[in-house]
Amino acid sequence: MPEMLFNGIETLKGVGPAKAEKYQKFGIKSVYELLCHFPKNYLDFHCNVTVRNAMINEYNCLKLKIKSKSKPQAVRDRLVVCKAVATDGTDDITIVMFNNVYAFQYLRTDYEYYMYGKVTENLFGKEINSPVYIHSGEKNFIQPIYKLTQGLTVNMVRADMKQALSVMKNEPFETLSESIMEKYSLCPLMWSFENIHFPDSSVSAEKARRRLAFDELLKLQLGMLIMKNRARVRTGFKMDSSIKISDFIKGLPFELTADQKKASLEIVNDLCRDTPMNRLLQGDVGSGKTAVAAIACCFSARNGIQSALMAPTEILAVQHFRTLSGFLEPFGIKVCLLTGSLKNKEKTILHEKISNGEYDVVVGTHAIIQKDVKYKSLGLVITDEQHRFGVAQRAALAEKGNTPHKLVMSATPIPRTLALIIYGDLDISVIAQLPKGRKPVKTYAVTGKMRHRAFNFVRERLAEGRQAYVVCPMIEESESELFAVKSYAENAMKCDLAGYKTELLHGKMKPAEKDRVMQDFRDGKTDVLICTTVVEVGVDVPNAAVIVIENAERFGLSQIHQLRGRVGRGQFESSCILITDNTSEECLQRMKIMSSKTDGFEISEEDLKMRGPGDFFGNAQHGLPPMKIADLSCSNEIMNMARKCAEEILTDDPILEESCHSFLKMDVIRLFDKDIIG
Repeated sequence: MPEMLFNGIETLKGVGPAKAEKYQKFGIKSVYELLCHFPKNYLDFHCNVTVRNAMINEYNCLKLKIKSKSKPQAVRDRLVVCKAVATDGTDDITIVMFNNVYAFQYLRTDYEYYMYGKVTENLFGKEINSPVYIHSGEKNFIQPIYKLTQGLTVNMVRADMKQALSVMKNEPFETLSESIMEKYSLCPLMWSFENIHFPDSSVSAEKARRRLAFDELLKLQLGMLIMKNRARVRTGFKMDSSIKISDFIKGLPFELTADQKKASLEIVNDLCRDTPMNRLLQGDVGSGKTAVAAIACCFSARNGIQSALMAPTEILAVQHFRTLSGFLEPFGIKVCLLTGSLKNKEKTILHEKISNGEYDVVVGTHAIIQKDVKYKSLGLVITDEQHRFGVAQRAALAEKGNTPHKLVMSATPIPRTLALIIYGDLDISVIAQLPKGRKPVKTYAVTGKMRHRAFNFVRERLAEGRQAYVVCPMIEESESELFAVKSYAENAMKCDLAGYKTELLHGKMKPAEKDRVMQDFRDGKTDVLICTTVVEVGVDVPNAAVIVIENAERFGLSQIHQLRGRVGRGQFESSCILITDNTSEECLQRMKIMSSKTDGFEISEEDLKMRGPGDFFGNAQHGLPPMKIADLSCSNEIMNMARKCAEEILTDDPILEESCHSFLKMDVIRLFDKDIIG
């Protein structure tokens, strides 16, 4: 086991406490963690031009010899300007650096450098501002660009990185066997670290990136599979496969799609095994996941086993309660709703009935996992919109039973690559088909100049007896943003929506008030609901046929798709109008995607490509360990290779006990920030 590599970063020459503190902002504490601070890009100093041919107001690479240096000047408080004159042998140019005396001091007169920076021109000639530079004698012409923080320069990180590589050379180690490297065409680890930081060519950099991305995905898959295997203990709720529910399925008010039938069969089969089910039921907006959950609850109830469904919001919990009650209660299966807004007396009565087993299915918010809620025979735990719950909340619900079966539902279509990462410890069922009769929602993107025309369209639908949503974005639900939404609603009621019954719904309202507003909209007492993204999931109003999304550029594609799914749930042709004044190329591309695509899985793939995995779920990261080098939006091939390799390794060594896997085991534990092994 290499020791120096895992020492504190202060063991490197020139890294004192102050510098170490700056590295800690990136989570870098050891020499090895510094090596895993990979370049975000590279500068290729091969491609240089003369001063005369340099493009003004563009970034250029120049080969220059320093002629003279001026003394750094404090121009004003906290601004130090450093200047030097350099030449390419024909023309002169001024080098200007701001607040970077350290880098300026390293420049030597009569020395030649390659410099990359923005070239400008004024009355006195051309200037190159804050250039990144290397000495002309440098062997590596392709230089790394790192993510930096104040007081940490590119040259500092490069110098420290070279030291870190020397430490690793003195204590070389390899995480993969020769046979694995040969099978998957992977380069050695030491070579990969050298060529990710200081490649001799773009080809070498790509080969190094491929190996290191494979390592990262392999460790992640190993961790997920170990957790999955650990979950395969015996359950206290193995169900009887001979129990029939065909009468219940026939009694549903619609015919199941092929995907719903397949998912239902997979779930029932899981429920009849010795090991607990750990399954994700993933489906597009309106694909009918709740019907499949109802089948699972019915099968459990007929086995004498309780089910619990936890939803992230009270609105969604109420929606599920109504739907499940409608499906199950005609067959004698009792369903109750348990939320935080119930009065203490009502809660006490419900708690007693749940513990006595009087209710077969308990639906609610996080209230159903409170310590004072006891279950008689909780054997099926369902969480909806799972990414909105913390790991602790999901675990608390599971702990209410004796190793119960777990079903996770998500209406957020997730690209397969990301699903394998986030839900790597779960089996996956996908409902891709929409139920018969569901019409695709027509989507239009317009600028604010067409807002009045867009609302004329809304008024036409309202005149036909339909209802509408108007969604306003709120990033933090701050007082100022809430004020803006309220002002928008008041203005709309007086102008574009005058004459129609309009209500406002937002996350800061009390639960009882939210329920009243939502109930009035469901009952048709309200024509237009002006709201924030509180309606993103779960609200089912078949008469709503148009949704307007203001400032659409502030939403991710998948979120817009979720919002769009609030309409088109009935027999009426429905429309979604996206309003944005952002004319950037990226925004136009996103609006084009939303206007042309209706498949949530296709949209999620595009969303992942455009935003990357870190932003795919906004602030809710699904507990996903941070990826340092693997690009989850386009690493499908490497992901599949890594998963196959992980399965092969764990077949022979289920918890990485063998000495040849000690480095892999160490990194798996580090990646998940906890001991998931043993």
